[in-house]
Amino acid sequence: MEVEQGQCGAQVSLTNNHITGIPSLPQFSASPHSKTSTRSVTGKKGSNVTLSCEFEARDIFHIDLSRLSKRILVCQNEECKSENDRLFKKGSCDIIIKDLIFSDAGKYILRVHYTNDHGEEREYHLHIHDEISVKTGEQLKMDVLLINADKVEKNSRGAWTEVWTRGHGVSSDRLTDSNGKLTINEFTSMDTGTYRVLDSEGQILITVTVTDSSTGTGSKRKKDKPIDTEQHTAVFWILSVGLPVFGVLLALPLITLAGIKMCTNK
Repeated sequence: MEVEQGQCGAQVSLTNNHITGIPSLPQFSASPHSKTSTRSVTGKKGSNVTLSCEFEARDIFHIDLSRLSKRILVCQNEECKSENDRLFKKGSCDIIIKDLIFSDAGKYILRVHYTNDHGEEREYHLHIHDEISVKTGEQLKMDVLLINADKVEKNSRGAWTEVWTRGHGVSSDRLTDSNGKLTINEFTSMDTGTYRVLDSEGQILITVTVTDSSTGTGSKRKKDKPIDTEQHTAVFWILSVGLPVFGVLLALPLITLAGIKMCTNK
């Protein structure tokens, strides 16, 4: 298929899960000292993150970034070809991922090749988080069922419970899974909490905090709510009719007493 290159403006052809149109890569066998420990990187959905290589900028002539066994960014000298227009190289070998989406979460492998046929490799694990506010009764759809997702858990009173697992599906009739989305039908306050998506190795891919937008603003809504029509009518009747009648009833004994007194004086 054809995709647009993000930094250089050219088109890139992806064939058999490899980026073509560049010279063949040198055979790179990582020595025991060339691979570093996995770096954890966290970013909020919609923001940018940087995969910092921190390698020496000496005679680097080629870098490539892989994910899910597929090269998604290849740079030779200053010319880069990318799977999408959200991947950029910064400096000698740092990689920027812009406008994060949930499907960006997971493992990345960055390989840096030097002119002396030596190379270095670094692995990253990208965790993406987000916050969602939902009204009671609405439907909540979360596009978190990634190809590398193994299960989804919800934190309830400090304990994690599974709400979806690969191969078994959802754990409740109120939940559905379709087209990579986990859907909660008729959202209630019981559905609030923290949801996390884990891969088969137990690494957290996504964390979503879900709150109920119907709560926490009751006093404000009560203050801003117009007076009900029937309530307004009752208040108006009391003020316009009830009070005068009450005044007459209160004055009637005094008038009667005054009349009796007048008759007695005669």
